[in-house]
Amino acid sequence: MVNPVYPDLARRLQMSGVVKLRATVAADGSVKSIETVGGHPILIKAAQDAVTKWKFAPAPAETRELIEINFKAQ
Repeated sequence: MVNPVYPDLARRLQMSGVVKLRATVAADGSVKSIETVGGHPILIKAAQDAVTKWKFAPAPAETRELIEINFKAQ
């Protein structure tokens, strides 16, 4: 798992929130595609960039995973 980079603008605004993504995971565990389900637009790109780099356990077939990334103001 790769943690998302907290966006500078979100940090300056002390923004917190949850980004929900639906990832299509290939049988080899790599992330094939990501669809945004919800979240603040400022945080979405950082969440997508991180999840794209994730590696899941291999499976017999492609799966779809619902992922929630929590951003907390720092």
